[in-house]
Amino acid sequence: MRHYIIIKLKDRSMKSEAAEKARSIFEKTLCIEGIKSVEVRENCVDRPNRFDVMIEMEMEPEALALYDPSDAHKEWKRWCDPLLEAKTVFDCE
Repeated sequence: MRHYIIIKLKDRSMKSEAAEKARSIFEKTLCIEGIKSVEVRENCVDRPNRFDVMIEMEMEPEALALYDPSDAHKEWKRWCDPLLEAKTVFDCE
């Protein structure tokens, strides 16, 4: 399955910093059984109705239960949540 985390920052000027932080943190999730890949992308269109960063993880559905309590997930939430205006999480096959 694919697990997407899509964020909109309060301070849009932090987009590149947030993307780099996401890359360094989410790289650690690749050691979790069932997580196959992680990709972090920055939005390329500067409009107020756009989100800023998208994290795409490819994983086995069972891996979500291992990812949620992981240190990397906790680190990301601790760092990112105070900076967020909005967040969307979406899972699909």
